[in-house]
Formats: sequence, C-alpha cells, structure tokens
Amino acid sequence: MTSAKPYGTWPSPLTAEAVSAASPRWDGARFVGDEIWWGDSVPEEGGRTAVRRRAASGEVSDVIAAPWSARSRVHEYGGGSWTTLDDDSLVFVEKADQRVWRVAPGEKPRPLTAQSGDVRYGGLTWERGSLLAVRERHSGSGSLHRDIVQIPVDGSAVREPSAVVSLAEDSRFLAHPTLSPDGTHLAWIAWDHPDMAWDRAELRVGRLEDGVVAEWATVAGGSSAPLQPIWMDDDDLLYADDPTGRWNLWRLRLTADLHCEHTAPADADTGGPLWTLGQRWFALLDDGRIVAVRTHGADELVVIGTDGAVSGLPCDAITGISIEDVRGSRVLISGAGPDGPALWVLDVDDPAAAELVAGGDSSWGREWMPQARAVTVDGPHGSVHAFDYPPTNPDVTAPDGELPPYVVFVHGGPTDHVGGAASAKIAYLTSRGIGVLDVNYGGSSGYGRAYRERLRGQWGVVDVDDVIAAATGHADAGHADPQRLAIAGGSAGGWTVLCALTGSDAFAAGISRYGVADLRALAEDTHDFEAHYLDGLVGPLPAASALYVARSPLARLDRLSTPLLIEQGLDDAVVPPAQSEAVRDALKARGIPHAYLAFEGEGHGFRRRETVIRQLEAEVAFLGQVFGFDLPGIPALELD
Repeated sequence: MTSAKPYGTWPSPLTAEAVSAASPRWDGARFVGDEIWWGDSVPEEGGRTAVRRRAASGEVSDVIAAPWSARSRVHEYGGGSWTTLDDDSLVFVEKADQRVWRVAPGEKPRPLTAQSGDVRYGGLTWERGSLLAVRERHSGSGSLHRDIVQIPVDGSAVREPSAVVSLAEDSRFLAHPTLSPDGTHLAWIAWDHPDMAWDRAELRVGRLEDGVVAEWATVAGGSSAPLQPIWMDDDDLLYADDPTGRWNLWRLRLTADLHCEHTAPADADTGGPLWTLGQRWFALLDDGRIVAVRTHGADELVVIGTDGAVSGLPCDAITGISIEDVRGSRVLISGAGPDGPALWVLDVDDPAAAELVAGGDSSWGREWMPQARAVTVDGPHGSVHAFDYPPTNPDVTAPDGELPPYVVFVHGGPTDHVGGAASAKIAYLTSRGIGVLDVNYGGSSGYGRAYRERLRGQWGVVDVDDVIAAATGHADAGHADPQRLAIAGGSAGGWTVLCALTGSDAFAAGISRYGVADLRALAEDTHDFEAHYLDGLVGPLPAASALYVARSPLARLDRLSTPLLIEQGLDDAVVPPAQSEAVRDALKARGIPHAYLAFEGEGHGFRRRETVIRQLEAEVAFLGQVFGFDLPGIPALELD
C-alpha cells in the first residue's frame, strides 16, 4: 500500500554511495580467447580505469591492479587506451606517464615506449600484426604534433625511441587508422582547425611503401564528416558519412573511378561526434553482414544483410551504444538500458540468447527506475527534443493537486546527445519525488546535421531558448510546478545554465558543474582539440570579440538573482577553476544564496567515489533548501 507524501520528501533506497558504484564509465571491451575484457572506471579507487576480465567460469578479476590506470589524454578526452595482442596480452596507455605498456595476466607491466617529454598515445589498435596508435607530442614552446604510428611490441622502442615508426601525418588531428588485409594500404580520418571532426573531415587512404605511407589521397569527405573506415577486402572500404545530412554507411571501391555506394539509407545516424578515439558505431561480421547502431533520439541496433535488407536486433541498450567487438555471429556491445550502463553479448543468429556481462545491476529493483517519455515542444528556433523522467517511487504518491519540482538537465559538448535511458543519477532524484527533463537542445547530435548546425554562431542563444522552451512547455502542459523549476549542467551545459540564469527568470535554482562563464578566457585557456571550437559556435576572433563579451555570463552577473550551486574540479584543464571562482565571487558580492564546492584531484568531469557522493548529496540538498522540502537521510548544505 502506498502513502502520500509531498514531492521531494519521498524516502528512497538509492543512496549516493550505491549510485556512485552503479555509474560505470566503460572504455572499450574485447573478446580475448574464451574470456571477455573491458575497461571500467572505478570510483572507489580514485576513478582509475581498470581493465577487467571475465573468465568462462564467470569469475571477474583485474588484468592490471591498482594503481595502474588505462587512460589516454590524446585530444585531452582520450579514448582507445587499450587493446589486446594475438597472444592475449594487454597493451595500454598508463594515465600517469602516457606511455604504452604491455602485460600478460599474472605478470607485471613492462613499457613499450620511452619516457621522453610530454608524449601521449591513444586510439590503440592491433591489426594484422601491427600495433597502431595516434601519437601526440607536446614541445616546451607550446607547439604540438600528431601522427599515426606503429609501435613495436618487443620493447625495442624503450631503448631506441625511433623504433616507433611514423606512418602518416599531414593534418592537425587524426583518428581511426586501419590497415588493409594485404597490408599495402592505410586508411584514416583527418581534420584541421578550425573544424571539429563533426563539421568537416576527410577519409584518406595511403599506399604503404617500406612500412610508411609513400603517398595518400582523400577519398571521401571534405565538406562532410566521415567516420570509422573498415576494410571489407583489399579494395573496398566501409565507412560512415553524412553528405545527405544523416550519418549513414557508405561502401567505397578503390578503383580508378572510386565508385561509392550508399548502403541501406536511413533517416537516422550511424555515427556521432568524435569526442574520443574509442567509440565504434558499426562492425563487419565474417559473412559480410553489418551490425550497426542507428540513432534518432534513442538508439537501435540493426543487422544489414549482404543484399541490403535491414532487420532489427533486440537489445536492452537504448542509448550510448558502442559496438566493441565481434566474433563469428556474436557481438559485444556497451550502452545504457533500463538498469543503467552495461555490457552485453548478443548473437545475431539467436537474439534471444543475449547475455549480460557487466553492469546493469543495482541494489534496488527496476520499479525504482523511471520510464523515459520522448517529448517534443515548439521553440523559437524550431522543434526541441527532450526526454521526461517523472517522479517514480513504488511506495509513495503525491498529495492530490500538487505538481512536482523538476530539474532540467543540459548535456555538455555542446555537440553531444542524451538518449532515453534512465541512469542511477536520474533515479536518485526521481525516487525522491523530483522530476528530470533531459533536453537535446538545438546543436545536439542524434537528429541529423541540420539540427546539429542550428547552434552555429548561436551558442548562448539557441541552447538557452530551447531549454527554456522545454521547461516552460513542460510546466504549461501540467507536468511540472512552474515555481519549482531548476536547471543543471556541466561544462558546456554549465554555460547554458549560467546563460539561462543571467538572461531569464524561468528557473528558481541552478547547478553549474565546471561551467563556462567567460568565452574569451575559454578561447585563451582551452586545449588544442577545442582551440577553434568557438569559431563555429560563436565566431572567429578577433572579429567576434564584442560578441564573446556580450554572450558571456560573467559580463551579466549583475542580472543574476537565482540561488546557485557551483561545483568545480581543481585540476580541470578544459574549464579552469578561475571561471567558477569568478562566478562565486560575484554571487558573494551581491549577496545571492550560493554554495561553491571545489574538488581536489578532479579534472573535467568527476570520477572519484567520494566526489560523486558529495556531488549527489549536495545537489539534492541544495534543491531541498531552495524549494522548501526536507530530504530524509541527506546531509544539509550550507549556503553562503
């Protein structure tokens, strides 16, 4: 029997400790012999990325023990930090020194690359007896150089660094290197400033001579954004590209006329923003069939036959799907489903035999997880997409006539995407009677290039208008209390939070996690990967200097009158602490209720268990204090 309690006061079994343990970050997975290995961020061990193995017996153990951590810093966001060799040994990038190491289960790691200045590796790929990687070399003068390299696996490069062979360069950014089956050609993705990989990139193919690329040509892209080339045979490449406005699959025959064929066209995306070097959206089975992710709001898995016929592949994962590895008819995927992030093994020929490998479990039941409802509202710039997660608690109902408080989630990027799978962090709120509206504002991926490019030159305008339209539309429809709307986001999402609070009175509370407050400071301080990101989002400097000032929340803090919680990692190289501190100081000077939480040892995004616990408890306590409800079992948060 259920009882009636006001929204926000509902007792919940979801503790911050349990949620921190139920929110893994995956970094790749592979079939290794009769085992499955995967990268797994461990909050209780300072957020280190362990590589774990599940034996055929089901026993799980670590391939590398603490303090070893497989995490790349190429492009700052990393990805592709580990792979395995034919002898089932692991090669990985160690977070502390960014060198590549090799280890067999039960042995100690030994280095494969030398310790020589600030050199980083990422996107590790073992193909046809060659260990390929993207190398990033930083000089003392502040310049850097990236290339695709081949790393010897016998350790000879430790004694002679020149044994790491540079295969291809000629571009600022490189990704997805892959060797043809006969070893005579290398394909890769390249792009240059001021473009981001999802704006314009090139698919290049180079002829290998004496182990290096002797000459290369651009075979796709230039005005589109190709991704993830895969060799189907010595002459055919399969890749994703969006010349039609959606990332679809294309097949290119490397003949004199470079014949290109659109494979199974769809009004959905097989591909996404290349923030990290590890994610893959499709894979080729031995018999020529293709397993692919298709995204339009949520994700789905499909199988494309050799005749082009498309059939769905049932899967619990509905967002963030990455196809990690294939073996025979078996597919290893990561993603998020109704029980949170997980790894699964699916059999294309026997979909009913899906197997959960890791994640997807909790100390609470599925009845505590809210069911997402896709919603679309009209905004001043067109339709706005979002997912609604209403308050959900099997033991409690709200008093008749009361409308729930809601938090509008704003994702980062801003070129990113959220799907319709509830996370433990969302359920932490909804189980207490606080709804969540997760918004894919204009500029988000997952709805095609036109929706993504709605933000060009309009960052701080379209995103703000869209989240306000989503929030007010939700309240106008009778789903949320218009007097108890909050907004929360991190990084670029934190920027939208600050812009919304300094430009409107739509929200009664705000939560900014390492949010951008000063565009000029961001342009000056940010890392190379995003050094010209703002050229497309706002405008190129110095011509757009006045616009940078006008758009920045820091220049409009005199308009801020909304209580604000600010959270910041002190080791953040993407959005340095100075930006959050400036907002804090302005709030303090104006006497606006606020709290500032600074976390030592955290960068751009929180990984440590103690940080995640403090973050979750502080945010819900902040909402309770602002909206006027008591939260059982939650430590109080003092506001300045």
